[in-house]
Amino acid sequence: MTHFGIICPPGAGHLNPMTAIGHELRQRSHRVTIFTIPDGERTTLTAGLEFRAIGEQEFPRGAHAEFFAQLGKMSGLAGLRYTINRYEKGTAVFLRDAPPAMKEAGVEAVLVDQTHSEGETIAAFLDIPFITVCNALVLNREPDIPPFCTPWFYSSAWWARLRNRIIYSLVDRAGKTIKETIKHYRLSWKLPPYSHIAQYYSQLAQLSQQPPEFEFPRHHLPNCFHFTGPYSNSTIREPTPFPWEKLTGKPLIYASMGTIHNRFFWVFRDIASACAELDVQLVISLGNSAGEESLSEWAGNPLVVRYAPQLELLQKATLTITHSGLNTTLESLSNGVPMVAIPMTYDHPAIGARIVWTGTGEVVPLGKVSRETLREAERQVLTEDSYKKNARSLQEAIKRAGGVSRAADIIEKVVATGKPVMR
Repeated sequence: MTHFGIICPPGAGHLNPMTAIGHELRQRSHRVTIFTIPDGERTTLTAGLEFRAIGEQEFPRGAHAEFFAQLGKMSGLAGLRYTINRYEKGTAVFLRDAPPAMKEAGVEAVLVDQTHSEGETIAAFLDIPFITVCNALVLNREPDIPPFCTPWFYSSAWWARLRNRIIYSLVDRAGKTIKETIKHYRLSWKLPPYSHIAQYYSQLAQLSQQPPEFEFPRHHLPNCFHFTGPYSNSTIREPTPFPWEKLTGKPLIYASMGTIHNRFFWVFRDIASACAELDVQLVISLGNSAGEESLSEWAGNPLVVRYAPQLELLQKATLTITHSGLNTTLESLSNGVPMVAIPMTYDHPAIGARIVWTGTGEVVPLGKVSRETLREAERQVLTEDSYKKNARSLQEAIKRAGGVSRAADIIEKVVATGKPVMR
């Protein structure tokens, strides 16, 4: 039995897939403890895993909800800057608190969310193996791959490479404080300095919950990189009540802007107005924003709930309207459901580009959202067979990828051999 530690943000988009992996490892008789700020405790314990709080002074209980409340009002570069500032503070806290907490708990190997750049440094200081887990869009850089925060398509043209390089340099500049903090700790811990950004990631195994078919052409990923498909498990999530008796049997459109970017009520209003003219039933999940009464008189009388059992609803859905967060996107594709995406910030524009690239949906940029643009996109995706066909093709690709079981196989092999697991 191995005691695995997990380092990840407490948001659902990162914690849900990590708890799914943790649950699978626990089912295989391993011990699993998640190390994150206090707001991640409830989800962790619901999944049956152990929890250790990090940064209780800087991030007291409720701090992440407050962060979400502010981020939920932002989009584009403003949201990206705000998120980077949060990670700057979190990096210092994790470098300070995670090593002694993990040492005290007896952690023998660690799974690190790819967005936690400090994970390799923590593992190196503790002298334990670590594995990188890409719960969000793959962040590994290649000249032809547009930066994670852009809506651009893949291109090997010289001008596209130049464009990508410029944006990557701006991202590096924005994250300079994070790198300086890590550099400071590495120096004090007598660890060698980094010479390349790829050194932030594990050289034993890197796991992505994307299937390879939902990614631009990659030519320079390390041999220890594995596209395993999504990590989800409805049995370890907190039960969500839902009025199933109110479903009418009409084609179901499920709309969710995720757990963060759900305070743009005019977007929900336009979604409702666009769907009102179609012979469908619309279900809107508000996330952690205002109550259902705020939409009670909107066009078409949509079924509005604060939270929805997303995995179960997607089994009945004909179309998903989404902010193009990776979890909702992959969960839709796991059920063969095409999408209309309204990207908000961070990696959402890049995920939206992949939705269009794979022919599994259409994108309506936030600045162009209206009843008319949404209605046109919805009709296009609902009436043209190619979108459903492509979504089902991705559904089959996800089944082949192996998911959480394959991820756990790779993790166990790393620990058993101490060597890189090659694809």
